[in-house]
Formats: sequence, structure tokens, C-alpha cells
Amino acid sequence: RLPEYAGSLLRGQFGAALRRTACLTGAPVCKGCPVLATCPYPEIFETPPPAEHRLQRFSQVPNPYVIEPPRLGTRAVAAGGNLVFDVVLVGRALGRLALIVHAFQRALGHGLGRARARGVLERLAVQNGEGWTEIWDSARGRIEAHEAQLAIPEFPPSQAAMLTIETPLRLQNQGHPLPIDKLSPRALLTNLMRRATLLLELHNGNLPLLSETAAKALAHHAETLEDERRLRWQDWSRYSSRQKQEMTLGGALGEWTLRGDLAPLLPLLWLGQWLHAGKNATMGMGGYSLRLD
Repeated sequence: RLPEYAGSLLRGQFGAALRRTACLTGAPVCKGCPVLATCPYPEIFETPPPAEHRLQRFSQVPNPYVIEPPRLGTRAVAAGGNLVFDVVLVGRALGRLALIVHAFQRALGHGLGRARARGVLERLAVQNGEGWTEIWDSARGRIEAHEAQLAIPEFPPSQAAMLTIETPLRLQNQGHPLPIDKLSPRALLTNLMRRATLLLELHNGNLPLLSETAAKALAHHAETLEDERRLRWQDWSRYSSRQKQEMTLGGALGEWTLRGDLAPLLPLLWLGQWLHAGKNATMGMGGYSLRLD
């Protein structure tokens, strides 16, 4: 039986299995480990922040993956049934695909949740344009060569962009979640811009996505947009093994429509469908689909 929001469960089990697979020393914590700089575990799951960055001094930075769980809602998976979920990988994490597949195999074999319900990773497909191509299954055991890049498309002239928010979107200001009446196009676009910039710089070796001047101009441009929100707040609970307690998280679900001169913002909005936005994006929160009119 899956919890109400399975993203937290899948992320936690994946992280534990990845550490068991990758760790060479068996040290209880990564800090101070002599092979920290070359170990794939922190590179994927606990990316250390840079000592300095032009944006600010960071205590945490985005990890190069997103786990997209089944839709929100408690559900049972019958014995022999299928559990389908997606994983987004960014930059150098793509080169760790074999390790990541093995970690998910170990996680499912170890068992999910308190009941330790076991499963088998059966197949893996990669998104290719609008379709999917199977590149691995448990019988072959070898990952087929495949294209693993997204190309930002040309966008038609658009006056409206509708975001259908499918998993709780939790934008924050100074550590506090923004309620629905405080959400704004600028808050959304600033978050997407910062997330995309850090992911591409830290995990793909890119130059800054935008100069500081261009980033400020884009943020000011987002203030010119009108928006219409048909959103509701959805809370859910997860158990934090680090803090040894239940934690209540939540975010906005529903439809959010932006109107105005969208052309400068469409690449970020389009990328956000895979990168997600807001807090806890690695466990799939802040996921949305985009439609242009």
C-alpha cells in the first residue's frame, strides 16, 4: 500500500539503496570522507554546495534528479501489479544511469514502506520527443544506446500559458511557504530561473544560464503578466528519518494561467515541466504540464 504521496517513499528508498551501492568506506556520514570528491552518491543525492556562488551563499543546492511518483492519493498495488513512475536526470547524472537503475533494483528488492513490500524493476523507457522508447528490461540486463536530451522547441505566438499543477507546488519566501493568495508570476519564474541555472551550472558545467542583468530583466518582465489562479491547497504528511518525526508538507494544486507577453519566459516554463518548481522538487513536488493558447 502506497502512502498518500509516494514521491517521498521512492526518494528515501532510492537514496538508501544508492548509498549502500556506491559507498566504499562504510562511513556513517559523508562529511569528511576521503573519497567524497569522487563518490557518485553525494554527486547524485546530496550535492555539496559550492564554497562561493555569484547568486548567494548556499547551504543546499538542487540535486540532479526528480522522481515523479504516481498521482497524489493513497493506493494499493496488488501482488503482481505494476507501479509506474518517472525519473528525470540532469547533466552528468545521465552518465550514472546504470548505477541509478541498479540502486532502484536494490531498493525494490529491499522492500518499500514499513511493510517492506518487495518488487522487481522490470523495464525502463526513455522519453523521445512525444513518445517513449524501451531501453532496458530485466531479461536483457543491458541498457541500449539512446538519445537522452531534450531540445527546447520553437514556440508559436502565445498570449496565455496554462499550468496544470499535478503535484503540490510549494514556493517559499525566507523559508516560509507562500499561500495561494501570495503566489505571483514573478515568484514562479524567479524560482524556475534559479533552479534551472543551478542545475545546469553545477551538474552540466554550463556557463550561467542568464547574466545577472538579464535575470533581473526577466524577473521584472514577469511582473507585467496577468494571472488567474484556480488553485487549492493540499497538505500531506511524511515521516522524516533524519528528524525522526512526521512532517506536514503542502502546496498548491490546480490550474494557473499566465497572460501577456510570454515569449521571453516560455523556455523556462517549458523546461519546468521536467525540472519542477518549488520545495522538494526531487521527490516530485511542483510538477505541472504546460498548454499554450
